[in-house]
Amino acid sequence: MTDPIADYLTRLRNAIMAKHRVVEIPASNLKKEITKILFDKGYVLNYKFVDDGPQGTIKVALKYDPVTKTNAIRSLKRVSRPGLRKYAGYKDMPRVINGLGIAILSTSKGVMTDKEAKDQKIGGEVLCYVY
Repeated sequence: MTDPIADYLTRLRNAIMAKHRVVEIPASNLKKEITKILFDKGYVLNYKFVDDGPQGTIKVALKYDPVTKTNAIRSLKRVSRPGLRKYAGYKDMPRVINGLGIAILSTSKGVMTDKEAKDQKIGGEVLCYVY
């Protein structure tokens, strides 16, 4: 597999379209950090890191609206990919849906959202957009 982040986002997207409650994803440190951000911003209901085997898994409980049965995540879009990396400085940070969504960045100070990176005045690689 050449792009594990794209695989992570695709597994989440497929589970949302199939209306699954829980999705299991092979773990890595970067995927764990992205999962924590999604939980902190309210896009997923809960998560659990399971250490089984050499790599472990991440169990993500997806968040649905009880009335309309729609998911909290409307779109997951991979921005930077192995063939074409996308970087952004803190002055030209991308705005997702005019500030309603989040962009997840990999910076020198760890994985964070676009708003946190702008506040700390650091740039980085734009991993994905979530809204």
